[in-house]
Amino acid sequence: MKTFKAHLEGKLQNDRFRKLFSEEKQLAQLSMQILEVRQRLGLSQREVAEKAKVTQQQLSKLEHGANCNVSTFLKVCNALGVLVALETPEFVEEPVV
Repeated sequence: MKTFKAHLEGKLQNDRFRKLFSEEKQLAQLSMQILEVRQRLGLSQREVAEKAKVTQQQLSKLEHGANCNVSTFLKVCNALGVLVALETPEFVEEPVV
């Protein structure tokens, strides 16, 4: 039986899977950061949701890695006082906008 790591390494050989995996990994990292900031500030989901003018359910989904729209993400970031910045990979000479 293959280990999970070996299975994943095999799947990552597929370009389409690798791209989707990378996107999901980034989404999970953003979700965890939002959750960590909220908890560090000692705020409940309800408090942040009210300040962001989103539902508590939307915030919960965001914190658990569910895909959300950019508007919801930005509202929550603003409510938490989080700066959103984009980085371009080093191999890209000019930003693609």
